[in-house]
Amino acid sequence: MRIEDLDQARVIPGAAETHLRTLERFGLSWDGPVVRQSQRSAYYDAALQQLQAAGALYSCTCSRAEIARAGRIGAEGPIYPGTCRNRRHPLTGPHARRVRIESAPILWQDAIQGPQRHDLAALCGDFVLRRADGVVAYQLAVVVDDAAQGVNRVMRGADLIASTPRQIHLQRLLGLPTPSYAHVPLALDGRGEKLAKRLGAAAVATGDPAPLLCQALAFLGQAVPPDGPRLGIGELIDWAIAHWEPARIPQGSGWPAPPLPHPPQPFCD
Repeated sequence: MRIEDLDQARVIPGAAETHLRTLERFGLSWDGPVVRQSQRSAYYDAALQQLQAAGALYSCTCSRAEIARAGRIGAEGPIYPGTCRNRRHPLTGPHARRVRIESAPILWQDAIQGPQRHDLAALCGDFVLRRADGVVAYQLAVVVDDAAQGVNRVMRGADLIASTPRQIHLQRLLGLPTPSYAHVPLALDGRGEKLAKRLGAAAVATGDPAPLLCQALAFLGQAVPPDGPRLGIGELIDWAIAHWEPARIPQGSGWPAPPLPHPPQPFCD
């Protein structure tokens, strides 16, 4: 279990503990102590030093407005044009640290979305690993922590599929193993937006979790036991594991959740 709380300015007090208690209520547990990224800065600094020694990093003073004016538009916004890539004079003020990308595309086989081919030059360009305010980027932290925790399979939302080529690039630079990846479709609302609290989605219901788990199984294309909503939570999870078929998870970035023949419950984000 990992709490990704690098950006302390955005952390809501008590939210992480609420999430942990919700997972427990749904019968989900984890191995070992909870890891908090806010307490692992020394490991991220060591990775940055390794990349610096390899000549893979450089300093950047470009603002978002400058990048937007000078860069091309990629899948996730303006692409960094490399303004500071070959800058020679030393920097004295605040500056970000960017990693150099390679020209060859990143390829991998996604267990759900199929063969993937992503060109980092067309996606984002050289990307930030440490912001000008000193906060380490998610891309670096998750690569370091996945390796430290022995993560060899990653299953996450399809909205993070564009992060995968960046993380594979960093894994190769740092000499770390690359996990297998599977990106599941997102649950969307009626406007086509993913269900998230920042977009006004409801929090997880406090009642019986079994109907919600049945709804999640159906959303992922899995079989649902006829008496699923009435099963005990442990019994339902055991049944779902025994009947789990990854090949039935549909490809795609997301869609509205299918209704089930019992009162609907709100999804978590």
